Amino acid sequence: MIAYLVPVALVVGLLVMSIRIVPEYERGVVFFLGRFQAVKGPGLIIVIPGIQQMVRVDLRIITLDVPSQDVISQDNVTVRVNAVLYFRVMDPNKAIIQVEDYYAATSQLAQTTLRSVLGKHDLDEMLSERDKLNVDIQEILDKQTDAWGIKVTNVEIKHVDLNESMIRAIARQAEAERERRAKVIHAEGELQAAEKLSEAAEIIGRYPAALQLRYLQTMNDMSTKTGSSTLFFPLPIEMGEIFKAITKKS
Repeated sequence: MIAYLVPVALVVGLLVMSIRIVPEYERGVVFFLGRFQAVKGPGLIIVIPGIQQMVRVDLRIITLDVPSQDVISQDNVTVRVNAVLYFRVMDPNKAIIQVEDYYAATSQLAQTTLRSVLGKHDLDEMLSERDKLNVDIQEILDKQTDAWGIKVTNVEIKHVDLNESMIRAIARQAEAERERRAKVIHAEGELQAAEKLSEAAEIIGRYPAALQLRYLQTMNDMSTKTGSSTLFFPLPIEMGEIFKAITKKS
C-alpha cells in the first residue's frame, strides 16, 4: 500500500502545485523552459513546476505619483513641480519581456519628461496653461511607452511651488496690472464722457431753446436742494449776447 500511496501523493501534490487561479483583472505570462509560451487567464491555469513559469500582470489602471522635480523654466525661474500619472498595461507580453520593471521604467521616464517639457515654457504658461502641458506630457509618454505595451491615459500636474521671493514678485506684478487696468478704465470713462458732452453742446448750439430749458432746469435743481439758501435773479440768456456786443464795440 505504501508503494502505491507514495506515487499518488506525489501526483496529487504536483497537481496542487500546478494549479493557478488568475483573477479577471490579471493575466499570466507563461514561459516554457525559459521561452515565452502564451498569455493566459483569467480563470484556472495549470503550470507545471520546474518546466513552466508564470508571471502575473495587473491590467487595471495604475496611479503613479511623480516625485517633485526641480525645473528651470525658459525665463530662468526655478520651481518645484510634481504630477500624477495614470497608465495601464495593454500588452502583458511586452510589459514583461521588453522591459525589466515597467513600473520603475515608467516612473523614471515620467520624471525626465516632466522636466524636459516644462523647461521649454515660461512660468506664466506653467501657471495658466496646465491643461495644454498635461496633454503634451501625456502624448510624449504614451508614444515612448508603447514599445513596452503600456498605455498612458492621463497626466495631471498637481503643484507648481515657488520660493518666497518669486511669490512676492508675482504679487507686485499682479498689483501693478490691476492699477494699470483701473487707470485705463478711468481714461476710457473720461473719453466717453467728453464725447457725450461734445455731442450735447453741439445739439444745444443748434437749438437755443434747449439751452434755455437747461438753464431753467439747473435753477430748479439748485433751488429745491435741501438746506439751500441761494437766491436767484434770473436774467434772459439774450442779455449775454447784449454784453458781448457792448464789449466788442468798446
